[in-house]
This record gives sequence, structure tokens and C-alpha cells, in this order.
Amino acid sequence: MSVCRLSTNRTDPWCVWRSACADCHAGSALKKTSCGTCGREHSGWYDRKLRRVRDLPTAGLRIFLEFEVRRVRCRHCDKVKRERLEFLADNPLYTKRFAFYVGRRCRSSPIQDIAKELKLDWHTVKELDKQYMRAQLAKAGTPAPMVIGIDEISVRKGHTYRIVVSDLIRERPIWFGGNDRSEASMPQFYQWLGPNKSGRIRLAVMDMWKPFRNAATAHAPQAAILFDKFHIIRHLGEALDQVRKSEYARLSGKNRRFIKGQKYTLLSRKENLTLQGRQALQTLLRANKRLHTAYLLKESFGQLWSYEHEGWARRFFEQWRASLKWQRLKPYEKFADMIDRHWDGIAAYRKQENNVSLGFVEGLNNKIRVIQRRAYGIRDEEYLRLKILTCMLPAL
Repeated sequence: MSVCRLSTNRTDPWCVWRSACADCHAGSALKKTSCGTCGREHSGWYDRKLRRVRDLPTAGLRIFLEFEVRRVRCRHCDKVKRERLEFLADNPLYTKRFAFYVGRRCRSSPIQDIAKELKLDWHTVKELDKQYMRAQLAKAGTPAPMVIGIDEISVRKGHTYRIVVSDLIRERPIWFGGNDRSEASMPQFYQWLGPNKSGRIRLAVMDMWKPFRNAATAHAPQAAILFDKFHIIRHLGEALDQVRKSEYARLSGKNRRFIKGQKYTLLSRKENLTLQGRQALQTLLRANKRLHTAYLLKESFGQLWSYEHEGWARRFFEQWRASLKWQRLKPYEKFADMIDRHWDGIAAYRKQENNVSLGFVEGLNNKIRVIQRRAYGIRDEEYLRLKILTCMLPAL
């Protein structure tokens, strides 16, 4: 469409409008008209009227386009419908490229900031962002993963969980759903994926949550199960914290001062501590023998994933477990029993075909927490789903 002339509205110096005179606007081309609902083409139209839509800003000015839009009496819908124009967004007051511009901005900025900058309603920005993210998912296509990572996230207070499944080879989340993290929710992913694509999965990485393992065994029996290293280390950290709490309860008076406030000093790796943290750790370990032993056992357990053969890894674990004897570390003994019960899912990492990056699932959890924190919590679950599924996709 050609623009005959541009005139600035004196009441709003930041807007540029096309002339609305009858002799200047673009006329309707001689073409077939598509129904905006069913897409069926018609040779004529019912009526036409002038439409004004917002386009990409230029030089700090808001740009609006004016053009004629037809309506057609659709024989299939048996109603009068507006014609389909591919360059318009789902909200017909904006062009699609403007919607994509808003969506690109929302990838790194909160909705409220974008709405204030572009002088739009908060809900309008949100709907344009949704259209942009749906276009991202459509371009990415339907996934057919071979290695999946399964984890749950908390969407609100009160132990309300949703399940996130990721493609660990392409490093992108592919499914978000379920009503909780129970065994009834996990099969929804395999039903969505379909039996053919579920049969292609060769490896499922997850924590030691039993419903996830049962669902994978039932719907993808050919897939090997691998327990995530980071979740195992987290269980070991919880065991160490229980030892710290028991020692704090056992002691009294000035003897507690070395333990109080040192939870994250004990849970952190020594190389990640600051100089002050290392000094506090050294003082704590000298003052309490049981915590010293528990800390050394926690640090040495990471060696389990360094062995190339399962037999060597098992021998190391048995020696580590034997070192717990006479130490009176009940949380560590429970942790060792849990590792023994789930050994097959831990030893699967030693197979060459199962050697995948295990840090992506944990990194995705951090990214999801950033998305939730930036929005001060997202009440619209569909919007949260789109945000999660597109956070690793390239911008359009």
C-alpha cells in the first residue's frame, strides 16, 4: 500500500498518521477475499470499511496504518465475517510485526515496563507476547526427543507442582503440565507425545521420585533411567544439614557459636568459598569432630562420577559406605541405603551412550525461578507455560 502523505497530529506529537481523506487512502485490490474464521475464499465481499492499526515505531514516533478491510458473507460459516489479513496480529488493532516486536522486548523486560514505554494496556502487551511465543513454538515444530529430563517446579504456595520435561540433546523444554507430580499426571506427557515418539526415547534423566520412574517404565520401557547427579548431591547436603542441626542441639552455651549460621558454609564446595568463608569453615571443623567427618565424607562422595567403569564406581561406594561405621551419622547411613536401592539408575551414567550433560535441568530450574521472580509470580498458568517452553528458543 502506498502512503500519499504523512501528517502529525498536533494533539499528540509522538504519533504519525496517514491522511484519512477519502481520495488518499489505499483502495481495495481486485482479489479474492478469505473468510477470517474458516479461511474459505470468495470472489466478492459484503462491505468494506476503513481500519486503523498500529505498526512498528520509527524515530520515537508511534506509526499507524490506515487501509480498507472487507467483510464477506461466508457460505460455510453462514455469517458475515471479516476477511483474513496475514499481516495483522490476533488483536486486529496491531500488525503482526508490531506484536513480534513487543514479544522480543518481553523476553528481557517485565510487561509493566513495556506497557509504559509503548503506552499500551498491560493486558494488551501480555496477549501480544502470547502470540509471539505461540509463533516461536510453531516454528520450532513438534519435538521427537531421544533423551529427556524430567523435573517438577512449584507454581505457587501450598505444594502446588507442575512437571517440566526437557529435550536434553537440543537443550530446550518441550512440555509443561500435569496437575501435580503424582503418578497420574506424568502419563499426560507420554500421551501428548504419542506412542511412536515415546518409543524413540532411549534415556530418561530424573530425580529419585518414584512416580516419574513408574511412568517411564510403563510408557517408555525401552528407555534407560538415569538419576540426576545434582538431586543426589542435594540429598547428601540435606543429610549433612541434619548432622549440623543435631550437633547444635547437643551442644550448649559458647560451644554453639562455631555452628550457628554456618549452614551454607558447610554445603558449599571449598573452592567456591570466600576467604572469610574458608576461615569460618576451618574454625568450625577444628571445633567439632563429627561435623569435620561429615564434611569430608560429603566432599569425597563426588568422586563417584569420575570412574569410567561401573565396577570401580561400586567399589568406591562400598568403601565410602564402610567408612560410616562407628561414626554415628544416622542421616548418612539413610542416604547410603537410598543410593544402594537406586544403584541401577546411578550406574547408568557410566555407559557411554548415557553420557549427557546433567546440568541443563538444574539450569532450567534457575531460569524458571528468574521468570517467576521477575513477574512477582505468574497467575496465568498458560502464560507461564509459554514462557517456560520458549525461554531457550531463538528470537523471531
